[in-house]
Amino acid sequence: MDLGLKNRVAMVTGSSRGIGKAIATSLASEGARLVMCARGRTSLEAAAEEIREATRTDALAVVADVSRREDVTELVDKTMETYSRIDVLVNNTGGPPPKLFLETSQKDWQEAVELLLMSVINLTQQVTPYMKTQGWGRIINMTSFAAKQPAERLVLSNSIRAGILGLTKTMSDELAQHGILVNAVCPGWTLTDRVATLASSTAALTNRTTEDIVKEWESRIPLRRLARPTEIADVVTFLASERASYITGSVISVDGGFTRSLL
Repeated sequence: MDLGLKNRVAMVTGSSRGIGKAIATSLASEGARLVMCARGRTSLEAAAEEIREATRTDALAVVADVSRREDVTELVDKTMETYSRIDVLVNNTGGPPPKLFLETSQKDWQEAVELLLMSVINLTQQVTPYMKTQGWGRIINMTSFAAKQPAERLVLSNSIRAGILGLTKTMSDELAQHGILVNAVCPGWTLTDRVATLASSTAALTNRTTEDIVKEWESRIPLRRLARPTEIADVVTFLASERASYITGSVISVDGGFTRSLL
């Protein structure tokens, strides 16, 4: 199946590892030209070079902290200087640290809002004028199952990622007339460094092993295993493609059946 992504320009944030890297790799394998960003230069440049070698496509690596508006502006400017267009934006960031509500501070909330919500707002505001001019665009907001089914000790993520779903629906209404489709993807428990950290943290608090925690999570998933990052990436790549031309304003769970809600 030809997804129509050859030579499209796709920006994927938080793409030096984990789900973000898998998404960048999947898009590049379909012929998209990449813009990759992350805060760590070494890991980002290594990931970009790995993708270039594997897919023989262009990959611009820009060191940026998307919680900083000035970094977002520089990221978009470098993209336009290099490619003169932006077709696909995948808003993907790491999550805030696990905490109970009474453990959180004002600083925790402010940092989480800047990282999870304002990064999406700032990037989308700066990218959409170019997409409007083109009359074509795809925006995919990566959230989490926690946006629909709150997780223990993840009050920051539970609260703010739910707001991204509201933002996604609103943007999809406003931007559809310009040929820009906006969707959200909610991954479930996935084999990433962040999930390993969450498992270790939970294990330490409950005097259990990390393996026991992971097994408990797996027991709650109908497919009885954690996702591979590539399984999330495949869904995102489809949403970024020509083939997803009638999907907008959707919230798609990729979680092995973990989320129990009907909507």
